[in-house]
Amino acid sequence: MAQPPKACVHTENLGAGKAIAVLTSGGDAQGMNAAVRAVVRVGIYTGAKVYFVHEGYQGLVDGGDNIKEATWESVSMMLQLGGTVIGSARCQDFRTREGRLKAARNLVKRGITNLCVIGGDGSLTGADTFRAEWSSLLAELLKTGGITEEEAKKSSYLNIVGMVGSIDNDFCGTDMTIGTDSALHRIMEIVDAITTTAQSHQRTFVLEVMGRHCGYLALITSLACGADWVFIPESPPEDDWEDHLCRRLTETRLGGSRLNIIIVAEGAIDKHGKPITSDDIKNLVVKRLGYDTRVTILGHVQRGGTPSAFDRILGSRMGVEAVMALLEATPETPACVVSLSGNQAVRLPLMECVQVTKDVTTAMNEKRFDDALKLRGRSFQNNWNVYKLLAHIRPPSTKSGYTLAVLNVGAPAAGMNAAVRSTVRIGLIHGHRMLAVHDGFEGLAFGKVEEISWERVGGWTGLGGSKLGTKRTLPKKYFEEISANISSFGIHGLIIIGGFEAFTGSLEMMEGRAKFEELCIPLCVIPATVSNNVPGSDFSIGADTALNTITTTCDRIKQSAAGTKRRVFIIETMGGYCGYLATLAGLAGGADAAYIYEEHFNIRDLQINVEHLTEKMKTTVKRGLVLRNERCNENYTTDFIYNLYSEEGKGIFDCRKNVLGHMQQGGTPTPFDRNFGTKMGAKAVAWITGKIKECSRHGRIFANTADSACLLGMRKRSLVFQPITELKEQTDFEHRIPKEQWWLKLRPILKILAKYNIELDTSEKAHLEHVRQKRISLESNI
Repeated sequence: MAQPPKACVHTENLGAGKAIAVLTSGGDAQGMNAAVRAVVRVGIYTGAKVYFVHEGYQGLVDGGDNIKEATWESVSMMLQLGGTVIGSARCQDFRTREGRLKAARNLVKRGITNLCVIGGDGSLTGADTFRAEWSSLLAELLKTGGITEEEAKKSSYLNIVGMVGSIDNDFCGTDMTIGTDSALHRIMEIVDAITTTAQSHQRTFVLEVMGRHCGYLALITSLACGADWVFIPESPPEDDWEDHLCRRLTETRLGGSRLNIIIVAEGAIDKHGKPITSDDIKNLVVKRLGYDTRVTILGHVQRGGTPSAFDRILGSRMGVEAVMALLEATPETPACVVSLSGNQAVRLPLMECVQVTKDVTTAMNEKRFDDALKLRGRSFQNNWNVYKLLAHIRPPSTKSGYTLAVLNVGAPAAGMNAAVRSTVRIGLIHGHRMLAVHDGFEGLAFGKVEEISWERVGGWTGLGGSKLGTKRTLPKKYFEEISANISSFGIHGLIIIGGFEAFTGSLEMMEGRAKFEELCIPLCVIPATVSNNVPGSDFSIGADTALNTITTTCDRIKQSAAGTKRRVFIIETMGGYCGYLATLAGLAGGADAAYIYEEHFNIRDLQINVEHLTEKMKTTVKRGLVLRNERCNENYTTDFIYNLYSEEGKGIFDCRKNVLGHMQQGGTPTPFDRNFGTKMGAKAVAWITGKIKECSRHGRIFANTADSACLLGMRKRSLVFQPITELKEQTDFEHRIPKEQWWLKLRPILKILAKYNIELDTSEKAHLEHVRQKRISLESNI
């Protein structure tokens, strides 16, 4: 890994003479440890002293050994642990002024004026109260002789930064809270397991998930498993919901489905505020329909287990941002919460977020459910709209007269089937005739095309690989055959789900329009590849699943050395020339180095890494992890790096190597990939329907403009359609990667967390924004 120049003064010495305390409070959430680790290591890196506060606010009040200075080594090997290593507790004492006085004295005595709180809205509100009272607490302590004049002067103000750790994702102002993604992983593992037994016995399963006040987990679970019905507190069902539900279950059974799944959030209510329990639903189904029905209440399983790759990276990114926000704060800066908007870290005033979160509860108590949904934010609304479309709207009897075809191109990626299912069903809801093309562009040339029905794609969301079959063949050599088939099957629009070949193949189709009039139809590309190397999108369907596979494997490999001291593992990941998987898995797995093509390295850099690991082996941490992207360098192969490390590490550490290979492409899709694929499919169909109507002249479709062939991508904060010809400029075709890639900005974090002394790139600093203004720009319904 290349070693950039030594750090500039402003980041490295930002924390000199300062002290930061970090605590976790309220309910535990997977990923909290990643956040604690990042706060400790980045804090130490900036020159600050960092303290653990054990047992949350209780530890802050009790003081003594509960507040301990943290070291670099004290946070190693905690990245992959669930829960919170420093403990959490519900604390009544801190709610009293007397308790807060004790807490203030404990901080002042240690010279701590920066507090990082990881918890839910209750914990963050407590922190804000503490800060508001700080001056009066100091004055009282001074008066009673609890602290000296000098101590009071040194600690004249307290900075507070919050990170939201909550599996419910119930905090307004952030798209994802730490722990939510991992909770969804636990839920989906159980849903997938239940699905098989339900199909065997033709059963109905009622699953109760957590979410007393927020339906996020229930909603995403329903999208990710294609549930028949979901009950969430923010949007209670209509008064005659019992009749609707029974009709819906009967329809799916008659359609050939052997199972029904109903998801219930624990806080589900009807329009009058009366709770709807899982037992109520079971009794209704048994009494009215006589179906064999079982209830499963997931409970605390959802909080447990290993954090997902997403939560580890989220916790690490938020931790870095929190330290920066604390060290840059002034007495005038409001207490802020570090959160995620789309793919961007943002800082928001803590009390604004708390207020909006409280507004949701008020709206629900006052039965203003539409307002509650809006206050939950754009992302929540979009998920709800897509779910309603897929679960509650039946294909119309009047047809649109249009035919859409869907195909997979490139290599298989988990989540492709979820995207196909959503594309087919939303297409049918629009009244279109839907065609499935097998084996990509080659299948389109050879006529491997068939009409696909609503029932046929049932149960596809949880399946890995590609049910339609996928090939890397590009269309150019088959233009005549493809044109003939577009004509004979009467295709008016194409939705192409795939990787880099889907992008380049679509560009070829655009070129072919000049010669073949049949190719003048709208087309939409949805990026789906584990490599995440398609231009125009921060994420591709399938990359999250591959990342989790690599991270889990790295955990197991590291664990295998638990009894063996001083060992370094060298692991090769997929990705072609794109270093996304190696870098992000490096962050999620706590790697010491990640070699990628985008960041050139030489023999001297390899030497520096070996020396770095040699030094590491002298500490209490005796393990090393090095990731290498498969095409990062044609000469420095995995074998070469393994041999070099083995030779140079003789007598200090020994080496092992693993090439992960195609296991990274397989497996069941993660909740993120299922949900992402479902939303992308729905959005693509809505767009292409509009384009077909726009390009329709006297019953014929003629699309010849650049904006009639687009790629749908996630860009920073939203899903956007971009003409594929415009994306040509942004692409390095020789290496099959975008010229600019957002995740390269995460590379310095990876190195700092591995104890390299480099400059942290703060050029894209998160600025303080306001929640109220953000709420107004609600995205239009899908």
